[in-house]
Amino acid sequence: MSKVAVVYWSGTGNTEAMAVSVADGVKKAGGEAVVLTSGEFDSSMISSFDAIAFGCPAMGAEELEEDEFEPMFSACESELNGKRIALFGSYGWGDGEWMRTWEERCVSLGAVIACESVTANEAPDGEAAAKCVELGKKLAG
Repeated sequence: MSKVAVVYWSGTGNTEAMAVSVADGVKKAGGEAVVLTSGEFDSSMISSFDAIAFGCPAMGAEELEEDEFEPMFSACESELNGKRIALFGSYGWGDGEWMRTWEERCVSLGAVIACESVTANEAPDGEAAAKCVELGKKLAG
């Protein structure tokens, strides 16, 4: 059984809803999902998990949330080489550039992106929620 951390930051609840769907997918695939906010997670925990789903909305000029999520993620970077991860998040403007930049950053760190990232424009609709469930299943598999 895979143990998967679902680590997220959410300001409006949109990315939190996505995290719940990701965790549901992990469980449906027979894995153990541990849902944590970015304030509850740190780099010392990475080795405790088989895979990690990171979720953060686009903020400012299409960037990761800078006060809590970005510092946590930066501190984790040195531990992500070879780690199976997946990314998800919501946005309200732009075209998803923050996600493409984040994916490139993770690849450059040597992280293994286990499946296609999931984005939702504002609140996740049924399609986005279903994609989050599938992301969780793939990450647990």
